[in-house]
Amino acid sequence: MSVSMKSWATPLAIGSFIILAVTGILMFFKIEGGYIKPVHEWLSWAMVAGVLLHIFANWKSFLAYFSKIPAVSIISIGVIVTALAVFMPASRDGGNPKMKMMKAIESARLETVAEISGKESSEIVAALKEKGIMVDDPTMTVRQIARTNNKEAMEVLGVVFR
Repeated sequence: MSVSMKSWATPLAIGSFIILAVTGILMFFKIEGGYIKPVHEWLSWAMVAGVLLHIFANWKSFLAYFSKIPAVSIISIGVIVTALAVFMPASRDGGNPKMKMMKAIESARLETVAEISGKESSEIVAALKEKGIMVDDPTMTVRQIARTNNKEAMEVLGVVFR
């Protein structure tokens, strides 16, 4: 069983690594056109599966790494960096400023968002209607408009800023 698992677990780990490395580097340089971001996010599951299966297929070799100080050091650094990335706030005031801006825009009235976008609210209402998103009142927030139409706020903002 282990030999047959090795025959596809390792290629799965390698193939998904290639995809994640390329899409991750592109995202680092703010090149996010096409399907780069969703491919990166969703195929990370393939990487996780491939690596876990690779570890399982090579269990004895994997365990041997824990008897070597350099390997344990590298693995420990990986765990520490991961913990810091997940649990440390992105700024002193406890959050990512981009996320705060997006939440503020999502909770702003459509009229306010229209000003920010440099468009008239009536123009935005028409564009949204064209996409099947109904706006009862331009004083509604982007989040309310999205919720009323069973959409995500980002979908509404995508139309606004298109």
